[in-house]
Amino acid sequence: MSPLVIILWVSNICFDTLGQIAFKFAATSTNNRDGWYYWIDLSKNHWIWIGIISYVAEFLLWLAFLTLVPLSQGVLLASFNIITIMLVGRIVFKELLTFHRIVGMLLITAGVIFVGLS
Repeated sequence: MSPLVIILWVSNICFDTLGQIAFKFAATSTNNRDGWYYWIDLSKNHWIWIGIISYVAEFLLWLAFLTLVPLSQGVLLASFNIITIMLVGRIVFKELLTFHRIVGMLLITAGVIFVGLS
């Protein structure tokens, strides 16, 4: 893989992870959960906007990434986002990393390594 592909891939992972974490912060920080009031409060939360902006940036990076790699390879490499989201979720939200999740992360990592070597 060229340095540009690696930069686009890592940037895509970072923005996707930031977007997911921002959405989780937004979803859990709203106190009022009654109907429309929840959505109004959510729209005023800065985390929701960080998440949306992150997803727009990730979308643009994804398009640039796909112009340089085959779709089948790009989709497999994109699965690495799952690992970063789980690890950051563990650190920030104290979510559990069960045995099956750790095995899944190791299998995804092995798959990404094999794809990267091809």
